[in-house]
Amino acid sequence: MMAFSEQMLTVILSIIIGILFAIVYSLRVLVLMERRVARVEMHIERMAEKIIKEEVVIESSLKRKHGRKR
Repeated sequence: MMAFSEQMLTVILSIIIGILFAIVYSLRVLVLMERRVARVEMHIERMAEKIIKEEVVIESSLKRKHGRKR
C-alpha cells in the first residue's frame, strides 16, 4: 500500500512540475510576442509619420500652384 502511494505521489508531482514548466514557457512566448507587436507598432508609427510629412509637402505644393493661377 505504501509503495502505491509513493508512486502516485511521484506521478502527481511530475504532473505538477510539467504544468509549471508549461506555464513558464507560455509566459515566455507571450513576452516575446508582445515585444514583436511593440516593434511592429513602432514601425507603423514611423511609416505614418513619413506619410504625413509627404502629405504636407504635397498639400503645400498644391497650394502654391493654385495660388499662382489666381
